[in-house]
Amino acid sequence: MKPTAAEVRDTAKRLHREAEGAGYHLNPNREFTEGLVEGLLTNEGRYGYWACPCRLAAGTQEKDLDIICPCDYRDPDLAEYGTCYCALYVSREVLDGNRKLTPIPERRLSAGPQPGGPGPAPQVSPGRPGALPYPVWRCRVCGYLCARKEPPEVCPICKAKKERFERFL
Repeated sequence: MKPTAAEVRDTAKRLHREAEGAGYHLNPNREFTEGLVEGLLTNEGRYGYWACPCRLAAGTQEKDLDIICPCDYRDPDLAEYGTCYCALYVSREVLDGNRKLTPIPERRLSAGPQPGGPGPAPQVSPGRPGALPYPVWRCRVCGYLCARKEPPEVCPICKAKKERFERFL
């Protein structure tokens, strides 16, 4: 069943509030963003979850975990390109007009995540320092930990800026 215009509008407003509250930004083009939200709601009706509307979903949550919005690729795409693959989320630079949107490569292979993308959790052996493929960053304000190439722009817990993160491992 196709979502109503009111459902799309209400969901887009809620998503905007949640994104801003977590330090993220939605694409400022309302019509474009509402089109993506309609796709998310349509996929929720089809599959029971928000599969990214810009990718082909397998139709089973287990196989689609990496592309359930917000997908596993959002943060690396935002950091490198200023937008996620479908351009629902954009960086502060893009939002402020200081960076143009450019095409970005698909990080996901049809069989699952690509090398360099988030992929499955790394296998770590106790007592082996440096076994993680990414550094671990710690928010000095609240202690939040994340393993990625760079710390997030904003801590998802306490909203501290990127500068408040330190390399933990």
